[in-house]
Amino acid sequence: MKQTHRYAARSMMALAIAAAFPLAYAQESTDAPVEKAQPGQLETVIVTAQRRAENIKDVPMSIATVKGEKLDVLTSGGQDIRFLSGRSPSVAIESDYGRTFPRFYIRGLGNTDFDLNASQPVGLVMDDIVQENPMLKGFPVFDVDQVEVLRGPQGTLFGRNSPAGVIKFDSAKPVFKQEGYLAAGFGKDRVRNVDGAYNLPVSDTVAIRFAGLSQHRGDRVSNDRPTGTREFEGYKDNAARLQVLVKPTANFSALFNVHGRDMDGTATLFRANILKTGTNDLVDGFDYDKYPTDGINEQHLKNKGASMRLRWDLPGVTLHSITGYEKLEFYSRADVDGGYGAVYAPPMGPGFIPFVVETADLIPNHKQISQEFRAESTNKGPLQWIAGLFYFKEDIQIDSIAFNSLAAGNPQVPNYATQTQNAKSYAVFGSLNYAVSDRLKLRGGVRYTSDKKDFVAQRIETTGRTYLPLHDDSSNISWDASGTYVVNPDTNVFARVATGYRAPSMQGRLNDLTSRPSMAGAEKVLSVEAGVKQDLFNRRARMSATVFHYRVKDKQLTAGSGSVNMNQLLNADKAIGQGVELDLQANLSQNFSATFGSSYNDTEIKDASLFVLPCGGGCTVTNPVSFVNGSRVALINGNPLPRAPKWQHNFTLKYSAPVANGEVYAFTDWSYRSSYNFFLYEAVEYKAKDLLEGGLRVGYKWGDGKYDLALYGRNITNEVQSVGAIDFNNMTGILNEPRTYGVQFRMNF
Repeated sequence: MKQTHRYAARSMMALAIAAAFPLAYAQESTDAPVEKAQPGQLETVIVTAQRRAENIKDVPMSIATVKGEKLDVLTSGGQDIRFLSGRSPSVAIESDYGRTFPRFYIRGLGNTDFDLNASQPVGLVMDDIVQENPMLKGFPVFDVDQVEVLRGPQGTLFGRNSPAGVIKFDSAKPVFKQEGYLAAGFGKDRVRNVDGAYNLPVSDTVAIRFAGLSQHRGDRVSNDRPTGTREFEGYKDNAARLQVLVKPTANFSALFNVHGRDMDGTATLFRANILKTGTNDLVDGFDYDKYPTDGINEQHLKNKGASMRLRWDLPGVTLHSITGYEKLEFYSRADVDGGYGAVYAPPMGPGFIPFVVETADLIPNHKQISQEFRAESTNKGPLQWIAGLFYFKEDIQIDSIAFNSLAAGNPQVPNYATQTQNAKSYAVFGSLNYAVSDRLKLRGGVRYTSDKKDFVAQRIETTGRTYLPLHDDSSNISWDASGTYVVNPDTNVFARVATGYRAPSMQGRLNDLTSRPSMAGAEKVLSVEAGVKQDLFNRRARMSATVFHYRVKDKQLTAGSGSVNMNQLLNADKAIGQGVELDLQANLSQNFSATFGSSYNDTEIKDASLFVLPCGGGCTVTNPVSFVNGSRVALINGNPLPRAPKWQHNFTLKYSAPVANGEVYAFTDWSYRSSYNFFLYEAVEYKAKDLLEGGLRVGYKWGDGKYDLALYGRNITNEVQSVGAIDFNNMTGILNEPRTYGVQFRMNF
């Protein structure tokens, strides 16, 4: 045992030195073929970031993956898609809607817009189908083979609305053998989670795979007031996926995918006056388990979809057709004022409630259709190519309604707002890969995109009605150029220049008959990055490091109104960012393995004339202030982008050892992120504290890995703080998830 500990210590020290001087340990170049992984070596990671299956080391961009045991650990306890936040360098995910409507950030680029047709600069692709509406992006993660995080613009192969990057999920596909798994867990707050998959070959040419998930948590927060919803934060979340693979010949295959989700729960709790004025601390005596309110809180989401992926392998070329369809219905209602009563309707609390706001947003109609045709070369020569066509269409209706919290039964008020949006996009794209030599490989691509969007905002009141249409036609040419140089069989260096594009955005949650919708024009990003990818210590360790710089022209931003619950879209002249990303994996010894990730992101808004309305509830604004048309405004030039922490670190360590006829193991994971601004302006109260969260899983596997029984804990130190806020009313905060723990059993068959 002492010898093992000494080996682990020497390995950690050598790994740290290698990370600081990545080329110092490079072996001499050799023409020998790549060997299969030997005991103790890391497996080769294959990704499809460039629409081809490739070794991750050969892809000239900053890319990371999450799969296997790490993925199982991070989703322990029924975590939604936010489990990925901070688990890969430069990646953050948050939500003002709880288990629905996740908002993604890569390298500081994201969107804080809470309207239901908000666009995001991070694309999410599930089984080759782009998920455009934010409600689609929260689909539960189960029976997933691999998650790929592509950092930086992906405007050539993935297209519009991906100037920050793409997060790509690939489900486990049907195979021609009988297999499957079943996992069940129970935990704190009456958590019950079950998921599983069953794969069955129907014949020599047809295989099916069914996967399902059912998650439940009991209510854990209570309202001791006589009015409003009494219990909160419970949910029932069910999802399923059926895939059918048809392969009648060696040269043709068809993969059909049908999936759906049905979620019932409560919306995020907006807690009034939980932040101390002049600080970002929670108030003294704060009790997480209590939420006094007079409002109704509920949330429902149903979505269903299908896809068809056809593949023809012809001499020298492979053809792909990918058809996708998605549809959803959504309803979310919450007491946004965060308390009960008001100054004009006592009693009120907790603290000062200036006015009552109980609202609901719903999507009664939604439909998305996408179609891609793609051809790729399969010859062995130095030149390879991809070319394709893409079509996207989305129709959506959004209704915003309000309720009278002070009347019996919280009736709906007659005034409401509605929005309809019809969007179409066409694109043609192509890329070339050329091997100049065995060492140097160059890549380049270009994409032309045409977007059309028709939008109508309406306000219907008893005294009148407004009808305000917007229309936009825009087009863009995105491109990228990159290269990889093989220093030796263990070390590649790369460089990449890429552009990206986000289509114009429109919003119109009209507050009254005088309100007007807003539109932000297209944003365009130019990014430059360079890095090194290296295998270390005879492939027992792997390192990837990247430096990058980007500039976003006409950056789309979302500002609050300062006094009512609305958004205002605007464009900043530009935003810039630069930073460093580091990914490490290592088998430290026969018993220990570890991963470490780190990123530094320095972002800045650059627009000397840009201002926004600050909070309406007396927060301590630290930006310069001025007055425009009699309104107090905050000047935000030089501010970092919102929800963009400068530092993020993640770390995992696994210990395993044989015991009896099985294996005992312990797996711990930690993530750290530095502080960030909640909004475009800076205020003492609306600045997140640094946050360190950890998880632990301890278990025993037996039956040659067939059975696994484990105890798990998430946020094991129970760090609870405000991670978001509502700034139009009072010191209303949104909290992170508290500690949870439980037991889980998994059986593979």
